[in-house]
Parts: sequence; structure tokens; C-alpha cells
Amino acid sequence: MTNTKKRVLITGAAGFLGSHLCDRFIAEGYEVIGMDNLLTGSLSNIEHLFPLKEFSFYHHDVSKFIHVPGPLDYILHFASPASPIDYLKMPIQTLKVGSLGTHNCLGLAKAKKARILVASTSEVYGDPLVHPQQEDYWGNVNPVGPRGVYDEAKRFQEAITMAYHNFHGVETRIVRIFNTYGPRMRLNDGRALPAFIGQALRGEDLTVFGDGSQTRSFCYVSDLVEGIYRLLFSGETRPVNIGNPNEISLLDFANEIIALSDSRSRVCFKPLPQDDPKQRRPDISRARDVLGWEPIITRKEGLALTYEYFSKLLANSKN
Repeated sequence: MTNTKKRVLITGAAGFLGSHLCDRFIAEGYEVIGMDNLLTGSLSNIEHLFPLKEFSFYHHDVSKFIHVPGPLDYILHFASPASPIDYLKMPIQTLKVGSLGTHNCLGLAKAKKARILVASTSEVYGDPLVHPQQEDYWGNVNPVGPRGVYDEAKRFQEAITMAYHNFHGVETRIVRIFNTYGPRMRLNDGRALPAFIGQALRGEDLTVFGDGSQTRSFCYVSDLVEGIYRLLFSGETRPVNIGNPNEISLLDFANEIIALSDSRSRVCFKPLPQDDPKQRRPDISRARDVLGWEPIITRKEGLALTYEYFSKLLANSKN
């Protein structure tokens, strides 16, 4: 009997977002091939999938030539360090996975006649001069600043993806992901939400950079996955923002975490890192119009679920 399941390759499969995408595609009846070099990903995020016959895993760096035997219907390219602490520590690898890694994934998509969706980011807008950010805004990025290794890797990724679409006729999709949170984030990944929750759980003061007036818009992971899933199967080849437009200052967000954790933590202030974006909020008009998508999980609901996850994680690490 031949296997009639559609096959999807997910790079960065052991990461925060990649692992949730593996879960979603398994649940939807796909055969999932996960690929990760485990530089920032963790097998613990996908170990529950290893017993399934629908799941296989390749320990591989996509910056090197990719070979996947058999047919492929879809590729989701989510391999990349994604937090400042990671890409500042691994600048060359970050640039390589955005350039060489994307080139290899696009070449595989062309060879297999597969549709490919690449994970871009709100960081392509840099420290934006337009607010909220919509997809036709070209951004304000410092290419030689410390954050440029990530921002420019993703901007190049978008450019080569569109080139493969226009020149080779490859079916491509581009998602621009805004701040996302939920279970399987790493407590020490340097982003505001896990940092705040980790500090609150340990009874430490919460570190806010600058005066805390800079804003972020946090989207719960299940909402993001739904948006990505809809984009993959849409006819939209332009970049699409997927994020939650409910904006909050980082100072107010820190105080929300303190209230949620019922801790005695206070806020302490440190200097703002270079090129840190002052504001971040997606214009999701395109996602609403083209995908019929908008987030449904409130920040209060999502934070409760995420806090519970991190509480258990810390408790287990002490046992």
C-alpha cells in the first residue's frame, strides 16, 4: 500500500515555533520530517513525536546541502537563532542560516516542486519610523549594528525567496512574525517575556531596559501557528504580518508579570541596548483580508498558560 499522506519538511523543528508547527501538521494528518542542528533547539520539545510513524527527524544544519529522500509537498523554513542573546553570540551562523540555509531550502523546493513558506520577522522593519508597521513599509535597519546580523539575514531571506518565486516559479510564502510567546520558550533566551517570568519566579527584580516606554505586541503561539497554517494554503505570495496588534509598554508588561506571579519583585532599570526598537505593533489588515485571520487568545489567557509552563519547568529542574 502506498503512503498517500502529504509530506512536509519543517526546519528548526526542535525550536519553540518549529515544534508547535510539527504538532499542528501531525494533527492535520501530514507526514512530518523535522530538521534541526540543535544549536538553539531542544529535542525535549519534540521527544513526544518520536514514537509516531508519521514523524522522522534529521539532525542537520540547513546551511549545508539538504537531501531529503522521496517526495515533498511543503517546506516550512524556521531554522534560525531568533533571540538577541543567541544571534549576538552566533552572528555568523545567524547570517549563514538566513542566506545559505534559505538558498538550500529554496533549491530543495525547486527540485521537489514543493511549496515553501519562510519565517521572516518584524525585525525587517528595524527601529520603525512608521507605526503600526504594515507590509509595504521598507523599514529602518542599521546593517552594521549588532542586531544587523539577524535583521539583514531575514531581509536577504525575503529577497532570495521572491527571486526564486519570480525567476524559477517556485511557490513561495513569507510570514513576518511579531513577538510570540508560549510553552517551549527557553527561560534564558534573553527575550522580555521569559526573562520577566523567570525573574519573578525566582523572586528577583525584573530588568527593564531604558525607561520601559518601548512597546511590544505579544501573540500567543497557537494564534501564530493558525496564521502560518492559513498562509501556507492561501494564494498570497506577498509578505504577511502575523502578530497581535494589542500593544503594551515593557514597563506595564513587567508590572503585569509581577501581579500574575504574586511576587515581591520590583522593577529595576538598565541602559537600553543599541538599536533596540522603540515600538513594535503589526498592522494585520492583510492577514484579516486575505487569510480571515486574527488572534483570539487574550494576553491574560496566554500569560496564565505560559506562566504555568515555566513554573513546572523550574520546579522540575530543582527535583
